[in-house]
Amino acid sequence: MAAAHTPRESAHAAALGVRQALGGSFAAISKWERELGKLRVLVNVGELAGGEEEFPDDESYPVHEFPEIVDFLHEQWAGGGEPSAWVERAEEPPGGPAPTGTEGGGCVNPQRVAALRRRGRGCCVVAPIVLHGRAWGELYVARRTGEQVFGRADADFASVLAAVTAAGIAQTERLAEARRLAFTDSLTGLANRRAVDMRLDEALELHRGDGTVVSLVVCDLNGLKRVNDSRGHAVGDRLLERFGSVLSLCGAMLPGMLAARLGGDEFCLLAVGPPADEVVKVAGELCDRAGELDLGEGVAVGVASTGDPIGPVRSARRLFRLADAAQYKAKAARSGEPVVAGRHGGKDDPVVRLADAPDRRTGPERRRFRR
Repeated sequence: MAAAHTPRESAHAAALGVRQALGGSFAAISKWERELGKLRVLVNVGELAGGEEEFPDDESYPVHEFPEIVDFLHEQWAGGGEPSAWVERAEEPPGGPAPTGTEGGGCVNPQRVAALRRRGRGCCVVAPIVLHGRAWGELYVARRTGEQVFGRADADFASVLAAVTAAGIAQTERLAEARRLAFTDSLTGLANRRAVDMRLDEALELHRGDGTVVSLVVCDLNGLKRVNDSRGHAVGDRLLERFGSVLSLCGAMLPGMLAARLGGDEFCLLAVGPPADEVVKVAGELCDRAGELDLGEGVAVGVASTGDPIGPVRSARRLFRLADAAQYKAKAARSGEPVVAGRHGGKDDPVVRLADAPDRRTGPERRRFRR
């Protein structure tokens, strides 16, 4: 679990481990989605029955069918007890039913018993997974019909394994949150410059390998300084958030497009795969929608794509310089449409020539090319 990068990978590693440790034929990890009132299966491993998938898209069960996760467990803990696992059988043990119908405490769950019989399993051990003092979900391990039934020692061991699983899930969630914060702009919720740099480097590797089209749309939000000076930074932040929402909406028009805030009033869209014309169309839609915002003064947009005649693009810096130069032209002309590098003369295109010119500017103009 320590090597997992995502919660799903972590759950998969846990399910494989507990199945082997408990000698089960099948294991599953489920999460309690409190807001939906469902117990959602994250992963199934081992011998899958009909209708079961390793990573199910939507295998979930109403929590009211499994009251032990919301009622029994909390009642047990209320007196200071620790969460513990229990065993359920598909058939009555020899000599008649146990008083509770289970080994190791718990309560008879008709839905779970019926599922055991339907899927050809003779018994299961169920252990609550507890995170931050609350029921997070459950660990479930089953054996085939005819195999030795789980006992009290197995239930105790399952409780230990559930605690180890909880620790692994907590670590994975902390790492996922750290990654999210490292690659997310805190104000807008968009990707940040670090995320763009990483994605762009990967995209250009693809471009150099098989010619995949890589396109960069760079945007400069007009009028932010005026809004900040006249109406305050809180209103300016609201403008940034609103434009971020517009950028995200437009980015969703093409599959896999990354919407990001580079910093200050600068934003971008990164597309990998779609033709340049499709990206330019999205950039035009972005100009139109930004012009409809009740704050600010629209947006200046520049586009650079390896699908256009802009010369070889061997580095992220080169593509950024081209997109920046196009955006600079759009801003200088107060254009309500995107300016696209390479579409007005190939190598003699004024945008390409601007990007290739020695960087002798100062102040805000120089800032655009220092990437």
